[in-house]
Amino acid sequence: MRDKVETALDKIRPALQADGGDVELVEVEEGVVKLKLKGACAGCPMSEITLKQGIERLLKEQIPEVKEVVAV
Repeated sequence: MRDKVETALDKIRPALQADGGDVELVEVEEGVVKLKLKGACAGCPMSEITLKQGIERLLKEQIPEVKEVVAV
């Protein structure tokens, strides 16, 4: 499942990098994906929205086993 998540994140990265940010996959455990937001995303007040409405939504669409995405 980790490989599936990495592949999906590779599709999201260009949009994050265009705004000076990035995302790092920390761990996938029992359907919970743990990510670390980096660069501009780390301090952005909109990061929670990006995480939940952007990244989590996309991962759930592409990988049904994903239950939740959390920032660490």
